[in-house]
Amino acid sequence: MAEVLEFKLPDLGEGLTEAQIVHWMVEVGDVVVVDQPVVEVETAKAMVEVPCPYGGVVTARYGEEGGSLPVGAPLLTVAVGADPGDARAASSGAGAGTVNGTAVEGGAESSGNVLVGYGTSAPPARRRRVPPSSPVRARPRPEAPRPAPEPAADTTPFRARAARPGADHAGVPSAHDGPVPVISPLVRRLARDNGLDLRDITGSGPDGLILRADVEYALRAAAAREQAQETAPAATAPSTVRPAGAGAGAGVPASAGTSRIPLRGLLGAAADKFTRSRSEIPDATCWVDADATELLNARAAMNAGSGPKISLIALLARICVAALDRFPELNATVETAAREIVRFEEVHIGFAAQTERGLVVPVVRDAHRRNAESLSAEFARLTESARGGGLRPAELTGSTFTLNNYGVFGVDGSTPILNHPEAAMLGVGRITPKPWVHQGELAVRQVTQLSLTFDHRVCDGGTAGGFLRHVADCIEQPAVLLRSL
Repeated sequence: MAEVLEFKLPDLGEGLTEAQIVHWMVEVGDVVVVDQPVVEVETAKAMVEVPCPYGGVVTARYGEEGGSLPVGAPLLTVAVGADPGDARAASSGAGAGTVNGTAVEGGAESSGNVLVGYGTSAPPARRRRVPPSSPVRARPRPEAPRPAPEPAADTTPFRARAARPGADHAGVPSAHDGPVPVISPLVRRLARDNGLDLRDITGSGPDGLILRADVEYALRAAAAREQAQETAPAATAPSTVRPAGAGAGAGVPASAGTSRIPLRGLLGAAADKFTRSRSEIPDATCWVDADATELLNARAAMNAGSGPKISLIALLARICVAALDRFPELNATVETAAREIVRFEEVHIGFAAQTERGLVVPVVRDAHRRNAESLSAEFARLTESARGGGLRPAELTGSTFTLNNYGVFGVDGSTPILNHPEAAMLGVGRITPKPWVHQGELAVRQVTQLSLTFDHRVCDGGTAGGFLRHVADCIEQPAVLLRSL
């Protein structure tokens, strides 16, 4: 007889208390092996594939896609080991058994609650469903608490249901043949939550790939069409029905042109961090223009050969390391409760990366021990992982200083909110040709604006100004960096 084991949502690290289910990767009745990913969840920090530490047959799942589960809550149950009434053991010495003829891992062999890339590993196996005619007989066990099912009624906002071509009045999408050109589960969920049929959307990505921007555009277009219908001469009085999902007493008048976006997951975590930063840290900002022409020339000379290419952000990070070595007051944090300033010996540089999920801040660890080539490779790796949603929570925490290159958005300056609990952030605007006095003559040079936002508790303006001036000097004369190499 098979033993039914309960797999609980593991601690995903860094103090996270819950996770939102994005996509189930297995169904009830599927056969899984040890460490096979079974669900993709979104935490406040990253998208994570959660592997199951047991091998066997999935007998129950807890939680629906789009819902949240706290850490330690039941995630799924697995029937482990062979039941003599259903199958016979395939091997007696390797700790493996069979269920309905399918080999699974033995009950005592498991890796524990681990994340992908940690613990034991098992060769990939193709998922097979157990036929309904031969169910696994498990030992009776107390029923684990299961989250309440979502209401059966269609709570999709009317404007989204009406926007679906071919949909009936109940909001049931029309069927189309062919695969849907979409990769991101977040895009699928956004469309599903708003009642959009992805087959009715033309993607703007490569080979027609549907992006998040395409879904948002379709939602805005649907809202505009409905608003136009409501303002037509034959229209009756404007509706005051609150959109689905809006709670009573929210304090915002409801109308067909409004929507409500829950502050949860990454969006909620960012909102909480911004609020905490502004409420706890007395920040100040200073800025200066710098001639980046020589830095660009130095980078071009470095990349003239056949070796790995050096990125501009890697050079800026190397300059920040040199400046922090001279002004260590800014590589710090303030422990408010203890009323102490904590200075760090290591430099872990966070950098702002815009992704489909929103803004994330991956961390380049031990930046003070890396050269420009190593920094370039690490920035590229983390950026690619961020865009693919594959960053681990540990790669998004622990920074001691942040570099924000908002110049990629075509803007010159900014006064960014500090990445709590850090004490400083360097912002870099776009590098653009401008009139500049160079060697006593007016010339067109490549100029950028630098801004430094800092916690005024860790230093005064003189220290902050000295740091920023040193960064500007290294950008204008890269040879200054040789003193710190």
